[in-house]
Amino acid sequence: MTAVAAEADSVATGLGHPANSGDLANPGDPARPAGSADTADPAEGAVRLPGGLVVRRHTAPGFTVDILAAGVGPAAAAAATATALAVASGSRSDSASGPGPGSGSGSGSPDALSPDAPASGRPYDLVVSAGIAGGFAPRAPLGSVVVADSVVAADLGAQTPDGYLAVEELGFGRSTHPVAPALAARIARALADGGRPAVVGPVLTVSTVTGTAARAAELAGRHPGAAAEAMEGFGVAEAAAAYGVPVAEIRAVSNAVGPRDRAAWRIGEALAALRDAFRLLGSTVFVDPEGIPQ
Repeated sequence: MTAVAAEADSVATGLGHPANSGDLANPGDPARPAGSADTADPAEGAVRLPGGLVVRRHTAPGFTVDILAAGVGPAAAAAATATALAVASGSRSDSASGPGPGSGSGSGSPDALSPDAPASGRPYDLVVSAGIAGGFAPRAPLGSVVVADSVVAADLGAQTPDGYLAVEELGFGRSTHPVAPALAARIARALADGGRPAVVGPVLTVSTVTGTAARAAELAGRHPGAAAEAMEGFGVAEAAAAYGVPVAEIRAVSNAVGPRDRAAWRIGEALAALRDAFRLLGSTVFVDPEGIPQ
């Protein structure tokens, strides 16, 4: 699950599937609306879901991955992830084949994802929130890959005269989804073995991207060890949890969390790092669903 099509293209290309948006080294507008380039016919591996969403299916020996650009922000990510999980759950009840491994993976033919089927059963072995992100310096420098050990809604709470209160302190639910330690370790180990060591730590989900040094310091103080800041992970994790599917988050760092400086952004390099990460994971973690900790 990514936010925008350029990120989905990096994931797809890393897995050996053709990208839809052209040269990844020069991705154009990284904020191109989700699905804007995903116009392939369903018979060619793309499936249209309710709400105009498009799933691209990548099938390789040993695993199948469904790739979806969900839109920007936790609400869009939660809605899109839940839609894909509901549709896949329904198709699973009508399919003789079992669930497939991978990042939002499925089984059967692409048209088996029927929006008319009832939601039942567990649709996937793993859901992955993937994309580019801001990194907390010096822990996660530009171009590095971050593997979440927890997915944290960093601004889900309330400001008070005495400081910030997380939603747990208000009695209204949770702001953190832990990633299974064995799963985070397995992903990080596969990346390190492939020559791309990863930073493992909390990835924060925000609705407003940090643009000042004061906000960066506040978040770092509130979440010691935070590695990266993005906008979709917690929404993806909430939807995955509702279906009992393990979740992971993998981010490539395009900028430092702090004062907004577009000239310092390295989006092309981050997309290339994301692509390389999924190249390594496609031949290791995703081919062994029984090895994905539950």
